[in-house]
Amino acid sequence: MAEKLVVVGQGPAGLPLAMRAVEAGFRVVGLDEDEWRVKRLNAGEPCAEGVGAGALAAAHASGRYAASADAADASGFDVCVLTSPVRMRNGAPDLGPLGSAAGRIAPFLRPGATVVLEGAAYPGTTEEFVRPLLEQGSGLSGDDFHLGHSPHRAEPGNPRWRLGNTPKVVSGVDAASLRAVTDFYGRLVRETVPVSSPRVSELCALLESARAHVGAALANELSIFAAHLGVDVWEAVEAASTTPFGHAAAAPSPAIQDSCLPLDVAYLPWGIRRGVGRGFRLIEAANDVNAHMPAHVVDRLGLALNRRCRSIRGSRILLLGLSPVEVAKTLCRLGARVRAADPQAEDFVVPAGVEMVEPDAAEMARADAVVVLGGQDCYDYDLVQRASRFVFDTRGRCRGPNVERL
Repeated sequence: MAEKLVVVGQGPAGLPLAMRAVEAGFRVVGLDEDEWRVKRLNAGEPCAEGVGAGALAAAHASGRYAASADAADASGFDVCVLTSPVRMRNGAPDLGPLGSAAGRIAPFLRPGATVVLEGAAYPGTTEEFVRPLLEQGSGLSGDDFHLGHSPHRAEPGNPRWRLGNTPKVVSGVDAASLRAVTDFYGRLVRETVPVSSPRVSELCALLESARAHVGAALANELSIFAAHLGVDVWEAVEAASTTPFGHAAAAPSPAIQDSCLPLDVAYLPWGIRRGVGRGFRLIEAANDVNAHMPAHVVDRLGLALNRRCRSIRGSRILLLGLSPVEVAKTLCRLGARVRAADPQAEDFVVPAGVEMVEPDAAEMARADAVVVLGGQDCYDYDLVQRASRFVFDTRGRCRGPNVERL
């Protein structure tokens, strides 16, 4: 019989992993506390970027995938991957969701089984927090089962790098655990990258998040200066990306594509203060720059409307994308009539005053401004440029005389 894998969390990290594991021959239970999400998944409706209806239908057709909200369905697992995120609350990591996930699967942990933490966490989380919970809930000692950490790696909207062809950093709390974790991911990905401990793996995840966050902050601050200097920052970004050395491409955006990033990188300043007693100034500065981008987007939109003899108050504004929701909330507060189109709207709490619509040509033509806010590829950007009177593009997707870019 095929080995049983339990993936706790069926969001953007857990669902693609579950689908890839089904392809590799595992029997997979996608465990998620959100019963509405479970119902959607079992009805064949994917609810995470990177997984289409075809992939989900194939997983169901194999007879080796089912989503569940019942922890008892984890019984008898060979491998369990915890994708529960660790958020920041009141300036410190909130380990509640991760602790709940570990506690739910602990009673079903058997000798020889493997548990892997994929969610970003500060160094020490796997060994100091997850391991004791698993031991207490299962009655086993740490030597009876395998435990490790492996960072979740994904770039939303990037069709080239998927789970299967992206190198996977793997770790274990001991040599046997490292072998078990490496063997598991070796069946799913083309290349594994073993490191000496979960602490190294956890810090690797934070380093990758921090690098993306700092790069975005640099591009965002450049975009602010470039607007005052009359320079198209997007042209500069595209030109800089042609260098074959020493350049990591980053572009301005109102929000980091991966919604976990600002939270993930907050672990670093917290962990440095906790362990060393000083701040992490570079990350804190990047956090400050990126946190002010939604307000900057609204300011730029207001100036653009003023040049067209309009104000935000009373204008009909269509948002293509709801993230960051601070933009929609601010526009509503300033008196705009806000419409929004977002295929992932169920992942957000739609702000009061925002009407969800379809992004068709008629809706675009009625808007005083169409704001390209999200970075999804589901929008027809040629149609956006043709049908709209004015486009304010924060993602560099549109060009034309009626387009102003962030």
